[in-house]
Amino acid sequence: MLAYSYTQYGSPDVLEKVEVPSPTPKPNEVLVRIQATTVSAGDWRARSLTMPKGLGFMGRLVFGLRGPRKPILGTEFSGVIEAVGAEVTNYQPGDAVIGFPGATFGAHAEFITMPANGKLTMKPDNISFEHAAAIPFGSTTAYDFLVNKAKLQKGETVLINGASGSVGSACVQIAKHLGAHVTAVCSGKNAEMIRAVGAIRVIDYRTHDVIEEGIEYDMVIDTVGTLPWVQAQHAVRSGGKMVLIAGKTSDMLPGGLKARLKGKRMVGGVASEHRKILEAVVKLAAQGELQPVIDRSYAFDDMKAAHAHVDTGHKKGNVIVSVSQSDAKHCTPSLHLGAA
Repeated sequence: MLAYSYTQYGSPDVLEKVEVPSPTPKPNEVLVRIQATTVSAGDWRARSLTMPKGLGFMGRLVFGLRGPRKPILGTEFSGVIEAVGAEVTNYQPGDAVIGFPGATFGAHAEFITMPANGKLTMKPDNISFEHAAAIPFGSTTAYDFLVNKAKLQKGETVLINGASGSVGSACVQIAKHLGAHVTAVCSGKNAEMIRAVGAIRVIDYRTHDVIEEGIEYDMVIDTVGTLPWVQAQHAVRSGGKMVLIAGKTSDMLPGGLKARLKGKRMVGGVASEHRKILEAVVKLAAQGELQPVIDRSYAFDDMKAAHAHVDTGHKKGNVIVSVSQSDAKHCTPSLHLGAA
């Protein structure tokens, strides 16, 4: 099979399109022919080894000390089951599925094996393969932090920093679904898009102060690490929460103590990749409550270009790579808000 592999950290140029043996499913696994995948922030971080200041060595411990431990990137995909192991009873060849290998990667390839009882679920008929591939990474992160960790409640006010990204746009939609009142922070050119998915109010960080004097929120959520506690604390009401999905090392490590000293709470940690969370967000997508935002779509042959676009730091939502149509031309940049 064809796959994109890398043996050293760096720019998209470290990626090579290679021929590798197709995986064989173990008795409890399924073999999936991948239809679509994405280039996520997780892929960018693993490939470039870009880490928050002070966590560079930890990054190497996670991804590989001397070189990448997982040579094939790709954290999420949609596809069709090609074969099943002898012990698999919940799937059969021909089933359309959504998978979330997450930190184990492997989806930048034509085929992948996944445990039948792992982070895999059936693709709803009303969701295209392209949109399905864009659900797991951003949506499960948003759901885990807002629902499981921060326990966002109906009627609460929320400020979401980095609202136009994969995680941020999912946060906006999930917060709206939960009945919260969302103020989003993004560039002005993305304001209309973010209002369309659920923000009541949008702050253009390029022209306005994100933290406004006299305005407080029940919850301030930073999805991109550009809103440090020293600044954000003034927008968190007494008893409120700062949700740190991404942030500075100085906030992530002693942040809880900093917040408590101010009569507030800091919510952080690593997003769970549990199957039940994947099933929950796919259900929301099937119901039309969650619509992954797609910035651009690329052909498999243009994987490096997809990575280069993510490297700019200005992608909107998700960057899709169509694996099953490797001879297709690079698609015109587009933005899709529908589910199918």
